[in-house]
Amino acid sequence: MSSPFFKKYNVPGPRYTSYPTVPYWETSPTADQWIAALSESIQIATKQKLGAAIYLHIPFCESLCTYCGCNTRITRNHSVGHPYAQTVLKEFELYLTHFKKSGVLNDKLVLSELHLGGGTPTFLSPEELSFLIGNLLERCALTQDHELSIEVDPRVTSRAHLEVLSRLGFKRISLGIQDFDPKVQNIVHRVQSVDQVKQITEDARELGFTSVNYDLIYGLPLQTLHSIEDTIDKVILLRPDRIAFYAYAHVPWIKPGQRRFTENDLPTGDEKRALYERGREKLESARYYEIGMDHFALETDSLFSAAQKNHLHRNFMGYTARNVSPILALGVSSIGDAWTAFAQNEKLLETYIDRVGKGEIPIFRGHQLDSEDLILRKHILNLMTRLETNWNEPAEQTLHLETIHTRLSEFVQDGLLEVSNNHCKVTESGRAFLRNICMAFDARLTRKAPETKLFSQTV
Repeated sequence: MSSPFFKKYNVPGPRYTSYPTVPYWETSPTADQWIAALSESIQIATKQKLGAAIYLHIPFCESLCTYCGCNTRITRNHSVGHPYAQTVLKEFELYLTHFKKSGVLNDKLVLSELHLGGGTPTFLSPEELSFLIGNLLERCALTQDHELSIEVDPRVTSRAHLEVLSRLGFKRISLGIQDFDPKVQNIVHRVQSVDQVKQITEDARELGFTSVNYDLIYGLPLQTLHSIEDTIDKVILLRPDRIAFYAYAHVPWIKPGQRRFTENDLPTGDEKRALYERGREKLESARYYEIGMDHFALETDSLFSAAQKNHLHRNFMGYTARNVSPILALGVSSIGDAWTAFAQNEKLLETYIDRVGKGEIPIFRGHQLDSEDLILRKHILNLMTRLETNWNEPAEQTLHLETIHTRLSEFVQDGLLEVSNNHCKVTESGRAFLRNICMAFDARLTRKAPETKLFSQTV
C-alpha cells in the first residue's frame, strides 16, 4: 500500500467496540429501563439455551503505565481490595434481586462467560480473588461450554494467583506485554522481563489454561522496526495462542499520563504503519493468522475457528469467539450491553461505592438504541468481524443507507473495497483502513462531527 493512502485516511476515528460509539450516546436508560433491557435479553438467551456474560472491572494498579487508556486507580495500598470485592458482590446481588422480582430468574443466573479486566485484576491477593470469584460463581449456573478469562500483569501475578484461578475453572488468560525493548518499557513506565512473562505463561499452561493471549502495542514512543522485530521474535518463541497487536491510541487530552512523552517521541504515519506490517509479516511467517482487526491466532485457537465459521464477535472486550448476550457489567466504570441498550457504571470509585452501598444500580451514563442504531450496529459489526456486509433487506433500510454508495465510492476507487448492489467487501489492502470504512456507516458521526478531537488516529 502506497504512503498517500496512509496520509489520506489517517484521521481521528472510533475503534468500534460498540455502535453507537460512547461519545455519541444519548437517551441514557434509567435503572428500571436498564433492568428491563437486560431482562429481555436474558429471556431471549434462556429460550436459546444460552447464558449471559459478566464483565468485572478491577481498577487498581500499583503504578501507571503511561500509554494506558483504561479507567484505573493507582495505589500501593492493598487494603482496598477486599472492601471493593464486597461492593462488587453487593452490586451483583442488586441485579439478582431485580431479576427475581421481575420473574426472569427463579434461582441462579445462567452464565456462559466471565471476564475480569482492569486495571490489574491480580492486584487482588489470591485469597481476595477466591472470595470474589467464588462467591459470584455460587450465584450462577454455568453452561456446559462456559468460558472464564482474566487479564493479568506479569509483574504482580504469582503462581498462587494462577492456582486459585485454575481451581475456579479459568482456562483463558491474557498477559499485558506491549513491548520488550528496555527503552520503550522505560518511557511508558512498564518494565518487565521476558523471563517474567515466560514463567507466568509456563505456569498457566501447567495449571490447565488452554488459551494464552499476549497484548502488544505498536506506535509506542521510541519504538523502531528493530525493537518490534525483537519483541515479536521473543513472543513467537513463547508461542501464545492469541496475540492482540493494537495501535497505540495517543489521546493526552483525555489521558494526561500520556504527556510523559511528546509526539516527537512517537512513530507516525508511514513509520507507524510499517511497525504493524513488519510485525504482521513475522507473525504470519510463524503461522499466526490475522483475525479481524489487530488480532492474530494460531489455527488451534477458538478465535481462528470462529473467524472461519463466521462466528466471530466484537464487543467492549475486543474480539470474542462467539456472541454472548447480555453482558452484565460489574465494578467501577464497567460497561454492560443488552444489545438494545448500553449502560456504564460510575467512573469515580468513591461514587460507585457510595451508590452501591445505598442499594442503587450505579449507572453513570448509557444509551438506548433506536431502530436506525440497531440496523447500523449490525452492519458495522459485520464489517469488523467478517469484513463484509449486505443491506438488501427492505426492513433494514435507513436514510443513512440510501446514500451509503456515495460515501463508499472513494474506497472503491482506491481499491480498498468492493461494492456490488447492496453488498460490500473489504479487500486485502483495505484491512488497514477498516475503521475508516466503518465510519461511512456511522450515521451519528456523519451528522454530528465532533467539535473537539475525541478519537485516536485510524492508521
